[in-house]
Amino acid sequence: MSKEKLNLIVGCGLSGAVMANKIANELDEKVVIIDRKDHIAGTCYDYKDIDTGITVHKYGPHIFRTNNKEVWDFLSKYTEWMPFMHNVLGIVDGNEVPVPFNLNSLYIVFPEQLAKKLENKLIEKFGYNVKIKILELLQTDDKDLKLLADFIYEKIFKEYTIKQWGFKPEELDPSVTGSVPVFIGRDNRYFQEKYQGIPLNGYTKMFENMLSHKNIEIRLNTDYKNINEKHFDRIFYTGAIEEFFEYKFGKLPYRSLDIKITTYDIDKFQNAPVVNYPNNYDFTRIAEYKYFLKEQSNKTVLSFEYPKEFEIGKNERIYPILNNSNTALYNKYLQEAILLENIYFLGRLGAYKYYDMNRTILGAFEVFENIFNVKGSNK
Repeated sequence: MSKEKLNLIVGCGLSGAVMANKIANELDEKVVIIDRKDHIAGTCYDYKDIDTGITVHKYGPHIFRTNNKEVWDFLSKYTEWMPFMHNVLGIVDGNEVPVPFNLNSLYIVFPEQLAKKLENKLIEKFGYNVKIKILELLQTDDKDLKLLADFIYEKIFKEYTIKQWGFKPEELDPSVTGSVPVFIGRDNRYFQEKYQGIPLNGYTKMFENMLSHKNIEIRLNTDYKNINEKHFDRIFYTGAIEEFFEYKFGKLPYRSLDIKITTYDIDKFQNAPVVNYPNNYDFTRIAEYKYFLKEQSNKTVLSFEYPKEFEIGKNERIYPILNNSNTALYNKYLQEAILLENIYFLGRLGAYKYYDMNRTILGAFEVFENIFNVKGSNK
């Protein structure tokens, strides 16, 4: 009789939870999932504020969206959804402007005659209801569009990016700057994906449901360094790849966030769930949480996000800083990882990628399918 397989998953965030769920359900194998934190759900973790009854995202606002029905259906087994179409405003010259910058934004920041002229030129050159990257718009030869490009770059992108990343937009990988495009259309939604929403009972409850299985054991407040890896047949590591290899090639840079959560004794603070401040203050944005699940309270809970450099032992790795030199350093670790047997790296930190939640789940699906030769297993 063959020995039962035992899998270790390091990290109880989205990648780890999806992998644990699939191994437990589809392979009927045992899983131990560990995390240094005192809670599951990683940076998706949320909780009910006792004073207001409002659900708060501890690590900043998370809005799930995908065009992939397979991903949506997978999560929908573990949560009902609050349909939610995200709207973001940016403060530009004292005006509340839809972000991403679109044709509605155009008429708020420019005189009507000039706005109309710019609208016609944008549509003529790029088409309607299309997204373009700011760096693409900056390369235009038309003097009017160049004026617009310079305005958007200076007022929307440049200072916000410097605050968020510590780099100018052109110094980062296009996958980073491309996440906030210029939208030539009048759709004020931040995202256009087919499926958008927030778990009705919160992300933490969705994770609890995903991990509720006889084959899954959860160990919190547990560091990988204190685990005897010889007890496990396979290891799935969703932590920082350079930490696994004890920084032998150096530290991979990340940005972190200092999030200040505050309750105000007022009904509403701002006119959108999230308001960006590209050019004012040291924080990048304010989120107001009662918007997300339409929760009622005569008070409101806000988070102010202050980007910081990541420092080991002091704060969380949140965003990998993607550029050529950092990618080259990651590739050194990747080559080491390829040589290991039955140890697999995945997720935002394991793959050193700027992943949203949808891409994180797809990444876990891909790793699972590649290792176990299972196709179409997420129905």
